Amino acid sequence: MRASIAIDGPAGAGKSTVAKGVAKRLGVPYLDTGAMYRAIAVYVKQNGADFTDAEAVQRLAAKAEVEVRYQDGVQHVWLDGEDCTHLLRQEEMGKGASLISVHPSVRDRMASLQREIGTRQCVVMDGREIGTNVLPDTPNKFFVTASAECRALRRVRELEARGESPVFREVLEEIRQRDKRDSERAYMPLRRAEDAKLIDTTELSVEEAIEAVIREVV
Repeated sequence: MRASIAIDGPAGAGKSTVAKGVAKRLGVPYLDTGAMYRAIAVYVKQNGADFTDAEAVQRLAAKAEVEVRYQDGVQHVWLDGEDCTHLLRQEEMGKGASLISVHPSVRDRMASLQREIGTRQCVVMDGREIGTNVLPDTPNKFFVTASAECRALRRVRELEARGESPVFREVLEEIRQRDKRDSERAYMPLRRAEDAKLIDTTELSVEEAIEAVIREVV
């Protein structure tokens, strides 16, 4: 493999799980781009601003120092010199990342950092616009998706495993709303690159999805 792998898709489709599995099989680093947006959400929250306050978000995003480091092969995200990885998977940070990502200045800054990493070395990278914006020249582009109902069920199981008691219809509505925000935002919306291979995980196991990607890697 001579070029980085770009994996895009909607929330809950399994793209991160697939990307991590592909990276492990191929022995290359995995870059979770969503974690970088979540780090900005953490910064906005820590500074007392609202995720919907466009002026504050753009001002804070321009100041935040985000760095990706690997410890024992695991990605950690550092924010202004401190490891914030343990804060990133909070539900609030996921919603915050989706809200702040609509701002072009935020997306441009994150995409620049991601592009630098992906062109400097071969990595497996997943997100919303990797194939269309961050790494448009890589021949290894994939779009991983699944039905909204399937994605909601996976999310419910994930939350239940954490001891929470989610309501399926509420989780499903949240996923549909997030899909709408991501696909209809004016700047760099979620979409499948014209040359990206489609991987529908609705009826696939994780291993089957990973294998489907690896078979196509140049």
